[in-house]
Amino acid sequence: MQRLLWLLLCCGTLPLGSALRCYKCSDYTGLCQNVQECTFEDSCISLSERGGKTIRQCLRYTDCDNSRLSQMFPALSSFTYRCCSSNLCNSAPDNGVPAVTPLLAVAVATSLLNAWWCRV
Repeated sequence: MQRLLWLLLCCGTLPLGSALRCYKCSDYTGLCQNVQECTFEDSCISLSERGGKTIRQCLRYTDCDNSRLSQMFPALSSFTYRCCSSNLCNSAPDNGVPAVTPLLAVAVATSLLNAWWCRV
């Protein structure tokens, strides 16, 4: 793990001081102005329950699946969600279809490609 982190820093793919930023709120209005900085392994989530409440926040990318979210939010019986990995990407209203951005796969592929380029 330390070697991978070193390679990312060496090749410039993990810019220092540029954490992912997500909107953070839990309300019925859909308007969200609070912003939080996430860790490098997080994604942004916008989760909407059938009653109209929307939750926006940082979330570990590995927790972004229906069964894990059901455990994390047991009071919500029916919801849709969208996870994404760019700054403030959880601002748009959900379209009712769960979607998960393949952040981990992209990060691993980028890391491997950059590690290969560093050796060439």
